[in-house]
Amino acid sequence: MSTALDNLEPAPLWRHFGALSAIPRASEKEAAARDYVLALAARLGLETTQDGVGNLVVRKPARPGREGAVPAVLQGHLDMVCEKNEGTVHNFDTDPIRLVRDGDWLKADRTTLGADNGVGVAAALAVMESEDVAHGPLEFLFTIDEESGLTGASEFPERLLQSKYFLNLDGEEEGTLCIGCAGGINTVGRRKVTRQPAGAAAGWRLRVAGLQGGHSGIDINKGRGNAVRILGRVLQVLLDRLPLALGDLTGGSKRNAIPREASAIVALDLIHEQELKSLAATVEAEVKSELGVFDPGLRITVEAADLPELVLSEADADLVAGLLAGLPHGVVEMSPDVAGLVQTSTNLATVATSAGEVVIETSQRSPLASAKLAVARRVATQLRMLGFEVAHSGNYPGWKPEPASDIVRKSKAVHEELLGHVPELVAMHAGLECGVIGEKHPGMQMISFGPHIVDVHSPSERLKISSVMPFWTFLTGLLERL
Repeated sequence: MSTALDNLEPAPLWRHFGALSAIPRASEKEAAARDYVLALAARLGLETTQDGVGNLVVRKPARPGREGAVPAVLQGHLDMVCEKNEGTVHNFDTDPIRLVRDGDWLKADRTTLGADNGVGVAAALAVMESEDVAHGPLEFLFTIDEESGLTGASEFPERLLQSKYFLNLDGEEEGTLCIGCAGGINTVGRRKVTRQPAGAAAGWRLRVAGLQGGHSGIDINKGRGNAVRILGRVLQVLLDRLPLALGDLTGGSKRNAIPREASAIVALDLIHEQELKSLAATVEAEVKSELGVFDPGLRITVEAADLPELVLSEADADLVAGLLAGLPHGVVEMSPDVAGLVQTSTNLATVATSAGEVVIETSQRSPLASAKLAVARRVATQLRMLGFEVAHSGNYPGWKPEPASDIVRKSKAVHEELLGHVPELVAMHAGLECGVIGEKHPGMQMISFGPHIVDVHSPSERLKISSVMPFWTFLTGLLERL
């Protein structure tokens, strides 16, 4: 039976990627993936250490003749973001990822692919079992729960690693070496709302859909629409023009993803049906015009729904709609030092109503701790002014670039030697585990790289097949030259 991975090279890497794709590995549910790594290490007779939260370290001796080489760590995270298109039947707790090959691209069937970071983990496993790569002493670090806030890296013990060089395999752009990243923090607001009977009316579901979404760091400067903000905007218009009552609303799914979909249940008499649909269509046309080619697929739809038993008070409905439409989202500051690099940003990530309260989740990013905390305070201030209780969590450090370090110098030379061109040195506006783990291991030198992956954290995620072999060539060549 043919598969999407048939005849792809390097075969060991793709074999492990296929196996990982068949293993459900949502954040905080990585046990089966960790067991897969443990089974391979046991078969190879390698030393393993598991910390208290489930991170796993495997140690492999140097190949004969390379015992004096500088020790290095290969690191990747076991979990993946679990997103699917609306209407897609897929259980991320039980179902394998259905792989689809489309020319030079590998993707999934209307879900996230998990190349972030499955391809990096697969590369590490291929090196672990290789008898051909002439590497020095190696450590392999497989972390858990990276996607929901770098939890595994944050709980990783200090000074457990013994290596000088740290190779993070979570990069997503071919031809580049990442030498720095942003830190982040989550800001969450909760507020009780007053509910009352809906009265005599009909129920309607407003749905914002068709947006690209994407990674809340890497894609934050691409002008894509935010479904939660757009829902707030259309609700503002409707509440201002119609005798409409707001029931439950929900939008977004992950703090580290730009929300693609959002919806609300409202109550409104049938006599206003045409005006309701006309106003929604007007907002859709306005926002589509504003987004332009950045996000052309926006749809705002209205359909009949069950009448909600309870709706928010008029004052609370106005407050919630206005807050969703007005909370900051997107780029706050660009880097003054690196052209085109976002320095500070904020993501309006999710909204949900339940148990008589509304919960709004946001996240902020910057390599500068002061800027990150400043924008988090700005968001918190707006929330508190409207009666929300605010909590911050998941604060993690950035990674300061060191372009003159030995590992960067060596990596540039090897990349030019093997692939024919000097890699571009970049910093990433996203959280990488390098900053968190590096803080626990002073003096460790770090780089991050990987094959080409686009639209991570969304069902449009795809891996460029032709970029995987150069990634493998560079990785193995670098290990042989350290």
